[in-house]
Amino acid sequence: MTDRLRVGIVGASANGQGWAPISHFPALRSLPGFEIAAICTAHADTAAAAAKVYGVERAYHDYNAMVREPDIDLISVVVKVPNHYQVVTAALNAGKHVYCEWPLGRTTAEAVELAALANGRGLVTAVGLQARVNPAMMQMKEQVGAGFVGEVMAVHVSLMREGVLSRPSHRTWQRDAELGANTLTIANGHTVDAMRFVAGDFRRLSAVVATQAKQWLDTGTNTLLDVTSPDNVLLSGRLASGAVVSVHIAAIPFAGSGYRMEVYGRGGTLVAMGEDSPQLSEVFLHGAKGGNTLAPMRVPERFTVAAPGTPSGEAFNVGQMYTLFARSIREGAISRGESHQPTFATAVDLHRLVDAIKEASDGDRAVSFE
Repeated sequence: MTDRLRVGIVGASANGQGWAPISHFPALRSLPGFEIAAICTAHADTAAAAAKVYGVERAYHDYNAMVREPDIDLISVVVKVPNHYQVVTAALNAGKHVYCEWPLGRTTAEAVELAALANGRGLVTAVGLQARVNPAMMQMKEQVGAGFVGEVMAVHVSLMREGVLSRPSHRTWQRDAELGANTLTIANGHTVDAMRFVAGDFRRLSAVVATQAKQWLDTGTNTLLDVTSPDNVLLSGRLASGAVVSVHIAAIPFAGSGYRMEVYGRGGTLVAMGEDSPQLSEVFLHGAKGGNTLAPMRVPERFTVAAPGTPSGEAFNVGQMYTLFARSIREGAISRGESHQPTFATAVDLHRLVDAIKEASDGDRAVSFE
């Protein structure tokens, strides 16, 4: 391995659309310990075009060929969720460390298999649950653990995103619940994972999972498409600590209120707020200790690990993730069962929680984790 980790990215577009162009490419360009060595898309012409746009030397349209290259250290999988399993499997079998976006698989079974394969080969993994590396979330977790709020009594989380009634053509595939990329798995998955990271796991939960907007307008073709993917997720229950918890994650038509997580304890209150879920946007932390007035809390610089100059917005937390991922690779953290970043094992736990939410909603009953 050279001084720089050489990355092969699977999934990009020359037109700037998609997650890799707005997050992975700008993040990696700002990090001195990385080199974007290769790029792969589905077709030779699109791969060549993307490589030219992003200044990448090698372009592939067959990910199997790219993952076999001996001078590539890790593979970043930034394709549609239904394709994660095949690409990640090929990368792991080729002996590459892998950063895969969330959800890890279309199903929990796929995620379990991928985590076992990575563990069996002694490879370091990262999963794109970037809320866990958002500096404000890291600070909030530390403050809860240090007793800022005292005994946690209640937690409330909300994320209301506008724009449920339409999608551009390249995103209308998400209308099919069976493909695994929707409000339940993505918005809810990221946001509930941030809550679990800060306040702890569920002991028991009840759920409502609903599809309120049963058609989307495809803005590219101006046609209405039937939708089975859920757009509202409501949870209530208790955490392992005994605290009560309520969650509402939704895609609504207009004027979404953004993100808010409130932790109420016997000794104080912490509130995190942002324009969008914490894996995407900057989050601002406020606290009140032994009083009723919330005040802004400064997030210490030690929680910012990405290199100076890492762009703000979506790219920042991805830069945080790559920095921690590199630290785990270089320290051989996998051999000690440790990691600095969320791993495939983290993803499996979250996949199982999403399954429990579906079970609770479908059965109209509470699910216990005891």
